[in-house]
Amino acid sequence: MNRIHLIAIVGYILLGLSACQAQPANRAKSTQTPSTSTPKAVSNTPDTTLTLTDAEWRARLTPTEYAILREKGTERPYTGEYLNTKTVGTYHCRACDAPLFQSTTKFDSHCGWPSFYASLPTVVTHQDLSHGMVRDEILCKRCGGHLGHVFEDGPEPTGLRYCVNSVSIVLKEAKAGDNAPVVNAPKPKE
Repeated sequence: MNRIHLIAIVGYILLGLSACQAQPANRAKSTQTPSTSTPKAVSNTPDTTLTLTDAEWRARLTPTEYAILREKGTERPYTGEYLNTKTVGTYHCRACDAPLFQSTTKFDSHCGWPSFYASLPTVVTHQDLSHGMVRDEILCKRCGGHLGHVFEDGPEPTGLRYCVNSVSIVLKEAKAGDNAPVVNAPKPKE
């Protein structure tokens, strides 16, 4: 019986890793790396880099949020708060409140994590070579928080799938009269 449980556990882990394994997006890579040394003054604009010490991040985030946003962890597939959410609004970084994704770009990719076909300009990419794979990690431009990965198997008009950990984002519902920010969507593929 123990052997069957072990096989099931290994299968579940491999399924989780393979769900987000696809061809990496050929996008400009960010050279930005989050710093955990000296704190700086912070303004409320998304273009301001938020730099906190490790102790400050731990005080600001729950242990799960810290593990995903600062240590590049991944929540289990099909468990995230926003996987099936259809609410209209803007998804913000849970660590620094920068707007990241519009709900109008969210789609069901059946990969186990919330997926978007376009991001706002506050999302940057960085090559990720972990787990024996080459992928494009997506990060919050403002605080360097790990959001997930982007792949080139999404729907039109971009062909991209931003695969995001629910723990790294928070949805702010749209109010009547809100103007949606312009998404960071490239021109449609021809």
